Amino acid sequence: MTVLKHEHLIDMSLTVDFAGMLVMGQTPAGLRRIAPVSGGSFSGERLNGKVLPGADWVINRPDGVMEIDVRLPLKTDDGAMIYLNYQGRFLAKPEAMAKLAKGDLLKPDEYSLAMTAKFESGAENYLWLNDVVAAGTGEQTAGGPVYSIFAIG
Repeated sequence: MTVLKHEHLIDMSLTVDFAGMLVMGQTPAGLRRIAPVSGGSFSGERLNGKVLPGADWVINRPDGVMEIDVRLPLKTDDGAMIYLNYQGRFLAKPEAMAKLAKGDLLKPDEYSLAMTAKFESGAENYLWLNDVVAAGTGEQTAGGPVYSIFAIG
């Protein structure tokens, strides 16, 4: 098989409280920080709603890669609750990472933001999400990342 079957699932924008970021400090794995996600929204053909408060457990590795580990509750427009957990990485050259560390916005061609996601729900209308394998790409904005997430397979 040479074609990756995929279907657009959602676009999601997050509002990150960068000022409220907790700095855990330099650990053996790298610089550990926790970025509060204060909210956001998501929309797609089968899912729409709000992102509720969660967090991104960020680590800047010694090799310059930023790993993300995000955990978020989602509330659909019809009131169902969904747990979203995704991991990924932000890749950029050292000069771009230095700009990012100062709070500058990067141009889309200066970095790559990719992630894999897992959804969980007990809501009858969304049980299908429990079996979705998902991956996505993101863009940096001043308020937080914006993702396009796809169901794979």
